[in-house]
Amino acid sequence: QVQLVESGGGLVQPGGSLRLSCAASGSIFSIYDMGWYRQVPGKQRDMVAVITSGSRTNYADFVKGRFTISRDNAKKMVYLQMNSLKPEDTAVYYCNAPFVRTREFPDGRDYWGKGTLVTVSS
Repeated sequence: QVQLVESGGGLVQPGGSLRLSCAASGSIFSIYDMGWYRQVPGKQRDMVAVITSGSRTNYADFVKGRFTISRDNAKKMVYLQMNSLKPEDTAVYYCNAPFVRTREFPDGRDYWGKGTLVTVSS
């Protein structure tokens, strides 16, 4: 069973920084793309940033220049460094790995973490 576990959320003042981490565990053969999404209650879940296994990145326009996604393939981890945070960045942030090959599912499956809350407020 694959698990994605996020950490690093919390309360931060506007203009501050946070670093989110996501650890993947389980009988994993390979993980391809990984990404971060966020959701505000009552709204759709939006892509924040994605990174390929070769570390190519793509960002939502609303975080470009402020957030940086990175990964450590050996540790099966993905990170999101968030700088210059704004109140509108307040959301639950979810880690996603859309195609993970495992012993149980060698054809690949999509996995999500349970989310970590980021609150930007003074």
